[in-house]
Amino acid sequence: MRAFRNLRPAIYSAVQPFLTDDNAKVRDAALVAAIPLTEHHALTLHRNELACHAHRLLSTCTDRYKRDRALDALNAWGHDTSTLENANDIAAREARRADHELWWERNGAGDCAEAPPFCHREAQPSTH
Repeated sequence: MRAFRNLRPAIYSAVQPFLTDDNAKVRDAALVAAIPLTEHHALTLHRNELACHAHRLLSTCTDRYKRDRALDALNAWGHDTSTLENANDIAAREARRADHELWWERNGAGDCAEAPPFCHREAQPSTH
């Protein structure tokens, strides 16, 4: 994981030229790929550039996944997205919120519905 994180600037450099591609599908895919890469400290300065591309995507694209990635990024970066959301965006956000609340209602705060194998496991004696 550390090796991947260290490669983010190189990956971003490879993706960045496609942000202005003539093909909208290529531009949108490049934006979705570039957004998480800017978590690297050396790439945070590119967020304003990506915000412009996100605004463009939101004005032209109807793909739910891509719109959610753009809106999530803009919100995380402190942008007001209220004028960028359409009725479908709001409905999807509300559905995610309802799903999240239902999950917590069913599973309890902090409890697992079924304990994963690593939860509450008794210490095994060392064989070394």
